[in-house]
Amino acid sequence: MSKYVHLKVKDYSVSGEVFDLVRHTELEMLVTSPQPSAEALADYYKSEDYISHTDNKRNLLEWLYHVIRSYTVKRKLHLINSLEVQNKTLLDIGCGTGEFIAYANNKDWKVTGIEPNARARAIAIEKIGDSVFNASHLNAIEQNTMNVVTLWHVLEHLPDLQKHIDIFSKVLVPKGYLIIAVPNYKSYDATYYGSHWAAYDVPRHLWHFSRSSIKSLFEKNGYSFVEERPMLFDAFYVSLLSEKYKHGKMNPLRAFGLGLISNIKAWSSREYSSLIYVFRNDNI
Repeated sequence: MSKYVHLKVKDYSVSGEVFDLVRHTELEMLVTSPQPSAEALADYYKSEDYISHTDNKRNLLEWLYHVIRSYTVKRKLHLINSLEVQNKTLLDIGCGTGEFIAYANNKDWKVTGIEPNARARAIAIEKIGDSVFNASHLNAIEQNTMNVVTLWHVLEHLPDLQKHIDIFSKVLVPKGYLIIAVPNYKSYDATYYGSHWAAYDVPRHLWHFSRSSIKSLFEKNGYSFVEERPMLFDAFYVSLLSEKYKHGKMNPLRAFGLGLISNIKAWSSREYSSLIYVFRNDNI
């Protein structure tokens, strides 16, 4: 991998440390450097402001996040229900506080959630019971038992990408579906905010994908690309948080304008702030 530093980015959430984003020229992606060890990485999630690990609604940002989440969980399941699956078994990796899997469970899906964070996992267990586990449970899931595996803004957090891709391939049935949502560092809002773009979120985000890199990564591992869909709300939410990082306070009007411009520009380029990718497991 070529060692070209694309950008230097600060951890605005926890440590204040600065990390390099190193360009991976083969896959057209960026890699956070240095990457914390597995033991040290957990400390970078220890913040009351880490929003996916809480159900708090203390301010505008948290309120907006939860309003959007209530809508998007329904859209996510609508996407999954549009696929041809043999049985309604679903594994959600990085399920956070369990909003999505609780909704899917109520719609007759047999769900399993994986959540490493103890606080978020406890909240998810309150919603859905004993179907939520620590990350170590991934190795205990039987081969070819899941028809759908989902990672909603989770892939970018996972150390050792190849190890996890191998796990996805093991637990999915042949022709099962892998659904991934990740930020897109080639979006207009990423370019505009530069090192202040909130979706870089170093060092919790270890990998930063482009549309071509995410497709190349999974196609070389035996998956067929099915479709991609934009996550239109992400441009607004990420811009709001980026305003705070860049100017020291949120500016909802300017954030809304930037999010709107980003989505309009992406109408033709397809370079949305975040996208959902659907892949089919062609490994036999």
